[in-house]
Amino acid sequence: MNLSYRHDGDTKVDHQAGYLLHQRPFKERSVMVEIFTHDWGRVGLVANGVRKEKSRLAGLLQPFQRLLFSWRGRGELKTLTTAESAGVVEPLKGSSLNSALYLNELLLRLLPRHDPHPLLFSHYHQALSQLSEGSEIEWILREFERDLLQELGYGLNLSHDIESGEVIEPDAIYCYYPHGPVRLEDQQEMDGVMTLKGKTLMAIASGEQPEKEGLREAKKLMRVMLQPHLGDKPLMSRTLFQPVR
Repeated sequence: MNLSYRHDGDTKVDHQAGYLLHQRPFKERSVMVEIFTHDWGRVGLVANGVRKEKSRLAGLLQPFQRLLFSWRGRGELKTLTTAESAGVVEPLKGSSLNSALYLNELLLRLLPRHDPHPLLFSHYHQALSQLSEGSEIEWILREFERDLLQELGYGLNLSHDIESGEVIEPDAIYCYYPHGPVRLEDQQEMDGVMTLKGKTLMAIASGEQPEKEGLREAKKLMRVMLQPHLGDKPLMSRTLFQPVR
């Protein structure tokens, strides 16, 4: 059960479902953690004493494990009081692990703190479950990128031509501009403009995994649409497993 209150600027939250996104050393024996939670979004916490020998929390604070976090405090950074396991899952390995690190980095870079996204939390949980089951990694990433953009208010127009208003046709070729697709009538190459088939747009919209060509087009589209929000700083996780991203 999740309980929380605010009093005179002091916040206390108990048993909030969440995942650890990142942690780094803080002072001599503590760590600073970034977590993604169901009701509070991304939250920054200080975990005191975690770097001491035999710290119980040190073993619990692992990424991709669903945890129940409790914290309190004022200001931007709160103090972690307890963390409990909400069920152990099999550790991710290889390309699935690298892909999950990519999801975490997207959330760290694009989500502001204390901005709740319960639906995105569900999408993240589902993506981790699919990665642990060995599902098609490329498509898991594309669906999460689509859902992330939607939740942040940058959802893709995948249903109709933004100039003619006509519905997307599967065999037509479209140029994809920042605000949506425009049908390419004479099939000529367009320098600097993303082009893809209508059936790829339809697959992204429906969630039905396309064939290899569609996966390549979807990957390129998501790269283009995420870039303005990520800025020039490269994603570190992309260097871990280049063939996937």
